[in-house]
Amino acid sequence: MYDPVRLRTFLAVAQTLSFTQAARRLGLRQSTVSQHVRRLEDESGRPLFSRDTHSVELTEDGEAMLGFARRILDVHDQATAYFTGTRLRGRLRFGASEDFVMTRLTEILETYRNDHPEVDLELTVELSGTLHERLAEGKLDLLLAKRRSGETHGEVVWRDRLVWIGAERLRLDQDRPVPLIVYPPPGLSRARALKALERSGRPYRVACTSGSLSGLVAAARAGLGVMAHSRGLIPPGLVRVPDRYGLPELGDVDFVVLQGARRPSAQGPAQALAAAILAGGDRLHRTRQGIRGSS
Repeated sequence: MYDPVRLRTFLAVAQTLSFTQAARRLGLRQSTVSQHVRRLEDESGRPLFSRDTHSVELTEDGEAMLGFARRILDVHDQATAYFTGTRLRGRLRFGASEDFVMTRLTEILETYRNDHPEVDLELTVELSGTLHERLAEGKLDLLLAKRRSGETHGEVVWRDRLVWIGAERLRLDQDRPVPLIVYPPPGLSRARALKALERSGRPYRVACTSGSLSGLVAAARAGLGVMAHSRGLIPPGLVRVPDRYGLPELGDVDFVVLQGARRPSAQGPAQALAAAILAGGDRLHRTRQGIRGSS
């Protein structure tokens, strides 16, 4: 009933919440993306997005279609791989940021390993900034991480907003420096938090530094301070800091896949994994056992 091409277009819009970004990802005109979505809405008889000149959001039916689309495309891709007999080989050095440690990225990687058993997959988990440096140095073939401010490289898996989070019982004294819980340099959320506070003239102090997400979350749950974190991946036991405390806006953040260019032998495996991550991007908003995690 549903055309896989239109489902892929729908999935790209749902993950990026942008017709422009979806068109760029798919190599289509924006008018074509709109046409695919409109036809899918006609076929389903339901509006899948609510949109105006400023925003795009999934409707309740769009959320339902998201799950159906991913499962349909999974089966379609498995059948295609089976009958084309595609067999990838080689070594793939893949880097994922700390943001994804507690998400369902493991399910995407497990499926990839089953589909491509002759690929030697080497996983590195690090801060987003460190992963970008290693990719530039030729030490990684593919990364999944936050995109650095001002850059346009990589394909957007999804766009989110950085927010301030902390323990629900946390109280901030307006007359004292903001206590910060941060990754060490070159953590991108750290840089964004410090820059925002400095621009607003709000004094701060570093209350905790940790290179692991679990360390930051433990400090935040203990009430040691606030941290900048992806809105869509707030860990249990933590909440957004109320607006009444006047903390500055942190802006949007893009999570992207970016492929290196130094090892031609890794291009096939890297492209296949990048495609799997883009197709399953909505899974990364949903985590194992309700544990959610942000570098």
